Formats: sequence, C-alpha cells, structure tokens
Amino acid sequence: MTTGNARTLPVWDRLPGFEHRLSGDMPAGEAPDVLVIGAGIAGMTTALRLAQEGREVVVIDREGPGAGETLRTTAHLASALDDRFYHLARWHGADGARQAAASHAAAIDWIERFAAGSGGCGFRRVPGYLFPHDGDERRIRRELDAARDAGLEVEFLDDGVPGVPAMRPALRFAAQARIDIDAYLRALVAAAQDAGVRCFRAEALKVEGGERPVAHLADGVALHAAAIVIASNVPFHEAVAIHTKQAAYRSYVVAAGLPAGAAPDALLWDDGDPYHYVRLVEARDGGDALLLVGGADHKTGQDEDPTAYVRLQEWTRRMFPAVTGFSHGWSGQIIEPNDGLAFIGRDPGGEANVYIATGDSGNGITHGTLAGLLLTDLIVGRDNPWAQLYDPKRKMFRGAGEWLRENANVAAQYADWVGAGDIHALDELGLGEGAVIRHGMHRVAVYRDGDGRLCSHSARCTHLGCAVRWSAAEKSWNCPCHGSRFDGQTGAVLNGPASRPLEPFDPARLDPDRQ
Repeated sequence: MTTGNARTLPVWDRLPGFEHRLSGDMPAGEAPDVLVIGAGIAGMTTALRLAQEGREVVVIDREGPGAGETLRTTAHLASALDDRFYHLARWHGADGARQAAASHAAAIDWIERFAAGSGGCGFRRVPGYLFPHDGDERRIRRELDAARDAGLEVEFLDDGVPGVPAMRPALRFAAQARIDIDAYLRALVAAAQDAGVRCFRAEALKVEGGERPVAHLADGVALHAAAIVIASNVPFHEAVAIHTKQAAYRSYVVAAGLPAGAAPDALLWDDGDPYHYVRLVEARDGGDALLLVGGADHKTGQDEDPTAYVRLQEWTRRMFPAVTGFSHGWSGQIIEPNDGLAFIGRDPGGEANVYIATGDSGNGITHGTLAGLLLTDLIVGRDNPWAQLYDPKRKMFRGAGEWLRENANVAAQYADWVGAGDIHALDELGLGEGAVIRHGMHRVAVYRDGDGRLCSHSARCTHLGCAVRWSAAEKSWNCPCHGSRFDGQTGAVLNGPASRPLEPFDPARLDPDRQ
C-alpha cells in the first residue's frame, strides 16, 4: 500500500493553470478589485462568484490549485454534519442549528448546479447513514430528534445500513451527495479563468488591511487590491485572533478494492471519537469499486500513531469482509472550530477589507462552497442570512468549555522546551528518520536522509514558538500547538498558520562525537 502525499494517488495529478509566477509589482492599472490567496475549493469558488459579479479578481497560490488540502478530501457532501446537531443546537441555538443544516444543503445544491453544467464531475445524490460505533442506539436517537428539529429529512432504521450487517441500527439522511473532487476542482479553475480570473503562482507572507489592503509576497512583490480574501485553509497573517478558537487534527484514509455491489453507494459514518467515515467510488471498466475509509484522527503534532493505517485496514475488513486489498493511504489536515462551524467573514483581528475562511470541521467542500457564496455577498455589499452564524468574531459563550480545554492543551505543549530530546546521540538516528535533540539551550530538529546526510533546523515553530515534533508517517515536523507542519528535510512550510520555514541549524554546531 502506498502512503503519504496525496499527489502520488492515481488520477490525482496536478491541475492545470497557475503556470506563471508574478515577476514584479503589478502596475496600479492592473491591480485587482479582489485578491484571493489560496486555490482550493474556498478560494476558487470565491474567485468565480466574484468574477460573475463583475469584479476583477486575481488568485495566487504557492504551488497551484489543489496542492494544499483540497485533493486530500474524501469529498463527502453532507448537510447532516458530523458534529451532532444536539451539540450545534446547544452552541448556536435551535435557529443556528437550522441555519447550519440549510446552509450546507444550499452549498450542495450550488455544487450540483455547477457540476451539471460542467460535465457532471462525478456528482451524485446518495443517502447518508450514521450508526453507533458500539451498537448503543441511545446517542443516535438523540441525534434523530435534533436533526429533525434542524429540518433534515431523517429516519431511524432498526436493521441499519443496507447490506452491511455490522452497521446497525442507523439513521438514514436523505439528499446527501458525493463528487469526483479532482474533476470538480478542474472545472472550477477553468470556469474562473473563463470568467476573467487571473491566476499566478506566488507565496504570500504577510497581509495588511486598510482602505486598499496589501499582500507582501515571498519574492518582495507587494500586491494591492480593494479587498483580500485569505482562503489558505488557516490564516497566516495574524498570530492569535482566530487560532485560539480552533485546533488542527490529522485524519487518515485508506483505499480498498471492493467487488461491485458489495457496499452501498452512500456516505457512512459512526459516532466514535475519533469516528470512521466511508464512501464508495464507482467501479470503472467492469473492475472493482474503490472504498475510501477514513478516521484515526489525532491532534496534529500530538499522539502520533504509526499504526493508524493498519488500524483502519483492520476496521475495514471487519465491516466489509469482501475487500480485495488496499492500494493507497494518505492523510489530511482538518481544522476543528471549538463550536463546530467554520469561520467565514471579515477578519476578526480588525484588518480592514480583509476576509477569511477557515475551520472546515471535516466538511471542507461544503464549508468552502459556503465561503464563496457568503464572502461574495459581503464584498459586494449584499445581505446574507448566514453571515452572523459564521462570523469569525462570534463569541463562544456556549462553547466555552471546549475553548478552555483546547487552549489549556496548547499551553501544556510549551513544556517541551524544558524536556530532554527524543534521542541522546545522533548515531541513534537511522536513514529516513527524524528526532529532536537537545544541544545546550537549543532544541534541534534533525533528519537523516537516505544518503546519511544530516538536515538540521531549529525546532522552534515560526508561528508562536512551540517546539515541533517528528511525524514518522508524514516525514514532517509538526507543531503540537496550532498545527503548522514543515518538510522534514528542508524545513519548508507544508501547512500554516506558520508562513516562514524552520530556521536552519548548522549540523557542525552539534557535538562532533555525536555525528
């Protein structure tokens, strides 16, 4: 089974577009009305919608469309959100829970209309099934009542998921959906470019708000616009305002071959913690279908589990005995807001004419589509019924307990700075392995490549100074505080909120007899 970077997956190749880099400051006459930073679902949907409103739009992305988290999704399109509607009603009130369900249903409707005009993109309406991980029906009966109160079409099935005896009882939700995410993103990029959106490869390091906000790029370019949208999965332009309200998690996926008809074409998920989520990819050319099974989530940089893929395989075989083998595995970054819903709207740190979209909570495709619809309304000056629900400045009185737990967890991670290293001597480090070693007052992140060379960096995360930890599964340095990730060999940023790479640390400074 191949694991790791989603770019190695079959048919998930790099999408076209963004071949050109900005080579200097954009002339004032060519400056856009709106600059969108990030070319995933949120960024490209926002760019397309604004272009359709007659705005001049530029999109920039460090590597191009789909190079971040979008192509790591399993592309469940659900209005039956996985944070439980009885929690959403407690955190946001009964009306807020109804708006959450309605807004995600509206996002699926928008995706369906767009896909229908773009060759289909593999879009299909399917039912969704929620089942108890331990067979205890009390929790899902509670969710049954809460989901109905939120306006969802849902029923209780004593016999559970059709064709899967181990998944019983279950709730059945109507009008959920799935989509071929790479085909869909290709279509979004093409439609945006056809509408006049200009796309460039560029890396933004800093954003300043104002009457005419500006993005400062890695090569020294300053790019002005009337409005800037930060759609880079997590905002990188400020240190604190949003990051105390959400936390980063890694989620793992395995892909299994399955004979046609051996599993229902549906969205499946349980109520475990962490929970499992399953969907089918249709068989092509008469071969096996592909079953995508996700789960084994943990906080990024904490409780790294090298057995995650194996445990997902074991669970899959238990639930679907007909699987014929496993072909691929990968992981993705999920940003969990403390109250279950994304942050979409004006910058909470007060940067004028700057807008953000973050906190996908495992529903990145629908939350990203909502971002395109909602941010377009805000930027063109139109009222939107969901603006208050997703406001990044919203207070979390009802979610205060989760807020306190998450931020206490963050504070505890700084204790790493007074602890010992992972290893005492460099000769303990094998090929392809990484570890943090203490060198005087320093913690040094050291990786030994396949040729035996040492690649060393300061272990200090460039976001807020937490000490990074090694992930053997990802071959990356992961920050346990706010989820920033860095390439194990080069120290380059893989995930924000950090915007700068790890600082190099000369291996010669390490004790010679350790080498």
